[in-house]
Amino acid sequence: MSLQTIEYRGWKDCLLLDNGDIELVVSVGLGPRVLSFKRKGGANFFKNFDDQMANISQDTWQSYGGHRLWHAPEVWTRTYYPDVQPVKYKWEEGCRILFGGLDVPCSRLPLTCETATTSRLQKEIGIDFPDSGTLVKVSHYIYNRGPWAAKFAPWALSVMAPGGTVIVPQEPFVPHGPGAGQSFAAGRAIVLWQFTNMADPRFVWGKRFIRMSQDDAYPTKQKFGGMIKPGWAAYDFGSELFIKRFAFFPGANYPDYGCNAEFYTEPGMLEIESLGPEVPVEPGDCAEHIETWQIEQVAASKDDDTLAEQLRPFGL
Repeated sequence: MSLQTIEYRGWKDCLLLDNGDIELVVSVGLGPRVLSFKRKGGANFFKNFDDQMANISQDTWQSYGGHRLWHAPEVWTRTYYPDVQPVKYKWEEGCRILFGGLDVPCSRLPLTCETATTSRLQKEIGIDFPDSGTLVKVSHYIYNRGPWAAKFAPWALSVMAPGGTVIVPQEPFVPHGPGAGQSFAAGRAIVLWQFTNMADPRFVWGKRFIRMSQDDAYPTKQKFGGMIKPGWAAYDFGSELFIKRFAFFPGANYPDYGCNAEFYTEPGMLEIESLGPEVPVEPGDCAEHIETWQIEQVAASKDDDTLAEQLRPFGL
């Protein structure tokens, strides 16, 4: 397990985390952004916008690619704050990843931003990086440094490399009816945006999974989201899968008609986004949202039943 200061795509202030199985690159000169996440010797799952990285703007928000922390609802003056200030960090060894029954030795890297001058919100991302293996815990915190309560939801966005397909689980099938094992109740909440075209060939509305592919042959933008109670989504990228896990809290107030996850694509990239509940945060308190990331060497089947069997060993 090692931590090095490196230059990455022209950005000098970056950290490389390497445990021999996976590598992760995070910027500390601004952001923070997780710019790269990959298996050792493999391809980066994240998209980097090289033109933006070569032209950092102090006044205008830019994506730069990779993984970032936002907050919903999407309000221009608050959400699109240009997070370009240096990030404070420290390296803590001898920690453990404790999440959903997991207990993995790791080191921890907290990354703390400056407080935004417009909103008085302060972001922090904590990375728990394993001593071995591919499981990474990413904790997101947004502190309210203002004088009164602020209502928002933490929003974690991963900008994925082009050419892959996001896989989103559906609720288990339940037959219609009044009998045992049957139901009349609604069970699958899917949200569409005004610009969403359900007939777009990038979508596959399967019986067990919904898939949306990134394909530059189609110039339009597409987005969908939902109440994803299973609490995960995956990105099929060649012969590897990026698995993102996140929470679902029954009865919580989620943005965008109840979305705890949203998925967006346009030419050049695809985003996998998870959200925490939208709650009022008192001065000095914070909203917390946790993801885990994992890379597995799986060539995902196009058949839903076969894919379900492929994913079973990972607890999905």
